[in-house]
Amino acid sequence: MRKSHPVRRAVLATAATVSGIVLLLSLKPGSDPGSAEAAGGAPPAAESVQGGARPIGDGTVTGDPAQTQYGAVQVRLTVSGGKITKAEAVQAPKGGQSDQITSNAVPRLNQAAVQAQSADVDAVSGATYTSAGYKESLQSALDKARASAPADTGGGDAAQAQTVTGEAAQTQYGPVQVRITVSDGKITKAEAVQAPKGGQSDQITSNAVPKLNQAAVQAGTADIDAVSGATYTSAGYKESLQSALDKAGG
Repeated sequence: MRKSHPVRRAVLATAATVSGIVLLLSLKPGSDPGSAEAAGGAPPAAESVQGGARPIGDGTVTGDPAQTQYGAVQVRLTVSGGKITKAEAVQAPKGGQSDQITSNAVPRLNQAAVQAQSADVDAVSGATYTSAGYKESLQSALDKARASAPADTGGGDAAQAQTVTGEAAQTQYGPVQVRITVSDGKITKAEAVQAPKGGQSDQITSNAVPKLNQAAVQAGTADIDAVSGATYTSAGYKESLQSALDKAGG
């Protein structure tokens, strides 16, 4: 029997190995989808709360309270020119150690909200629950402010829509204060942010204010009729409504 030469076997084995490597290299994909995503190939994240086609409306708006392990957190914003000019916590955890945590964290969160112009603010160290609740209520406030802003239709007048609060009018039974939304030179919404309350005033207010709100929108002025049985409330409403109209430029 003829024996194979050792050197020849070694040469054949080496050639087979090289061929295998070349074949594997030719089959390797040009790019790794997982690596591309990690390097930024994934779709961009959603826009921040301040972004989007609809800006936030001017005025003062209070977010819904966010419940945390140590108590509720509720944020109120003041918006002017489509920007947050002031942020404050009207509710925050209190009692015991919470007092110290709140006094340290809330001012920082307020400042961060104004600087970020969104709910994308960093949590304060040592106040994880308070920070999370603050951000949740802040987002709620921003959502409400955006909902009150006019839709961008591309028209110049739509951009002039504004929300204005009149001066509080003092009546025999308590103050009345009216807030209106004006768009394209017309009152599109009217509401009483203050009205007499307590005892019989509750019933009178609940009956009169919706009628006055509707009348203000329909009339487009403060020249509206008083509601029967609510003379003082009606007079205060008209006075504050006129104040709001004056602030809105008539």
